[in-house]
Amino acid sequence: MRIELERADQPEVMALIDELDAYQKPLSPPESHHGVDIETLLRPDVAFAVARDGEGRALGCGAVWYADGVGELKRMFVRPACRGLGVARRLMAFLEDQARARGCAAMALETGVLQHDAITLYQRAGYGFCGPFGAYREDPHSVFMQKPL
Repeated sequence: MRIELERADQPEVMALIDELDAYQKPLSPPESHHGVDIETLLRPDVAFAVARDGEGRALGCGAVWYADGVGELKRMFVRPACRGLGVARRLMAFLEDQARARGCAAMALETGVLQHDAITLYQRAGYGFCGPFGAYREDPHSVFMQKPL
């Protein structure tokens, strides 16, 4: 498996993001969806990474959005058939390294309260619960987490 920074506007990557959206939409009401669009993922203050297998197929993706010394983890997704293989863990480590290289002192994220596997993954990676950050507000459908780098 290799993980590299890539453009989010590639057809295969956009299909991966569509899978993520289809997975997340039924888990919370529309006002509690905080995903970012392709245009945002192309911004210079965002690093977007894709994990690919040895044959070049996209297994998962994730992004880090840099703001005020904090890297916000966004659009983390691993295809269901590829879960449990360490893809998400390696993607997170890669994105945390990107944030460190940009001078970030911490990582933060928002995820849905019903995304139990994701919450467990983040806890195992050293993330702890926190309150809303940035433009987020309290939301009964959201969990906020952070990790010092």
